[in-house]
Amino acid sequence: MANSPGSNPISHGSSLGAPLLVPSKEPGWDSGPGSEPQKVCIDDMLQNYCGEFGYWQLKHFVLTSLAWALEAFHTMVMIFADREPGWRCVGGLGCDEKESNVCGLEPGSWEWEGGPGSSTVAQWGLVCGQKYKVGLVQALFFGGCMIGAGVFGHLSDSKLGRKGSLTAVCILNAIFGCLTSLAPDYSTYLLLRFLTGFSTGGVGLCSFVLATEPVGPTKRGVAGMSTFYFFSTGIALLSGIAYIFPSWRALYVASSIPSILFLVLVVPFISESPRWYLVRGKMNEAMKIMRTIANANGHHLPDGVILALDDEANDASNGNQIWKAVTVEKEAISGSIVDVIRSPITRIRLFLAVGINFTCSVVYYGLSLNVVNLETNLYLTVLLNAVAEMPAFTITAVLLDKFGRKPLAIGTQWFSAIFCFMGSLMGNVGISKAIRMCCGLLGIFGMAGTYNLLFIYTAELFPTVVRNAALGCATQAAQMGAILAPFVVVLGGGFPFLVFGACGLIGGMLAYYLPETLNKPLYDTMTGLEEGELA
Repeated sequence: MANSPGSNPISHGSSLGAPLLVPSKEPGWDSGPGSEPQKVCIDDMLQNYCGEFGYWQLKHFVLTSLAWALEAFHTMVMIFADREPGWRCVGGLGCDEKESNVCGLEPGSWEWEGGPGSSTVAQWGLVCGQKYKVGLVQALFFGGCMIGAGVFGHLSDSKLGRKGSLTAVCILNAIFGCLTSLAPDYSTYLLLRFLTGFSTGGVGLCSFVLATEPVGPTKRGVAGMSTFYFFSTGIALLSGIAYIFPSWRALYVASSIPSILFLVLVVPFISESPRWYLVRGKMNEAMKIMRTIANANGHHLPDGVILALDDEANDASNGNQIWKAVTVEKEAISGSIVDVIRSPITRIRLFLAVGINFTCSVVYYGLSLNVVNLETNLYLTVLLNAVAEMPAFTITAVLLDKFGRKPLAIGTQWFSAIFCFMGSLMGNVGISKAIRMCCGLLGIFGMAGTYNLLFIYTAELFPTVVRNAALGCATQAAQMGAILAPFVVVLGGGFPFLVFGACGLIGGMLAYYLPETLNKPLYDTMTGLEEGELA
């Protein structure tokens, strides 16, 4: 395949030496027919010239999505590090192993299996009257995630960019994770878990947007929903890591090392998003990446085709022109959550997305905690839970482009709600107990599909200039739901299932008022979105 003039096929992430060719007026020179550039938006350029999901996008997608496994490590490590280990009698006096807990036993008559270093509960005696401290750690972690999602969502849309923000959060995760293993007391541990949550909150959204923005519109849905396989795989791998490193301090180090490896071995081969370059006015950098994509995919991007924002793509150039090598730097276009709220279109979408993410998170994390409460092998249970979510991802991804985002968002939430309501009617003995367990598994199956769908759906609802800020708000709402979920589970009985069913029903009703985004363009600016939606 012949290369385009002035460019060479190279790996993504590198720079091209050729300047961008744009029209420049020269007095007294007649350009003749066909000399005007063809301005196209990124989606059109991907579809017509570069390829929607070729080798370049596949490689970039896999490398970037590996960060989801890192998020799983830092989030789910608490299941093993903060577990309550088994105990056994040592003196024989004042100790009865038939007791359900150690609260009524004489001090010194029993000991933790695996020693005090097996978990934070054993290390600092977080049982009986101190048991609430375990839940407090979890709540503060998700609180940190909520704050971090908003902060890094804004930074990735503005100065740091997608790649810069992803790099920053991985560095912070590695540092805070390793420092957590050295925590001398509970208060320090609590603070470090909050800080880890702050950095972890930006991992998923930065990785998701960076992985999907270079993908063409007809392939973006399936690609976006495939990111959660990496999260579930991370949970499954964490089960093995936790089994190998039973000490909570060693586990925190082992779960933080992958972040360091990601920074050293993966980040150098990841490219910044061409959409972010475009809205920041860095036209040359955006065009270099698009040429790299075309070359790597075996396509040819003509010199007469240049990128433009949505509201510029159809502008016509007038006057005499010649092609001249110049450096194009345009004024950067930025946006914030204020712009999202100011626009009637995006304001309604944001409020609906926030509500759906909140209710979905309550159900997803709540049902997950209910399954963990089963008296089974912890490592095996977590592994099976992670594997059980994957069929939901597959089914939703297959149906995504056939039925659209909106029907699936409604259907999966109502599917989960039905089985949650059924679970609330079941008792906790005999066959009813088994039926309730199945209802919980089917409930989390449906909500896992919703959770997977929400990222791609939310991303498509907002233009590039505010996409990560909007995703950050939605993620913050999800973290609030995650904080609430443990308190619902504590109520016990059938009431949690009733709450989860109500949340699923409400979430489906909210999704009914969202617009369909299937095969719609991924807008770059607020103006482009408003003009496109009102057209």
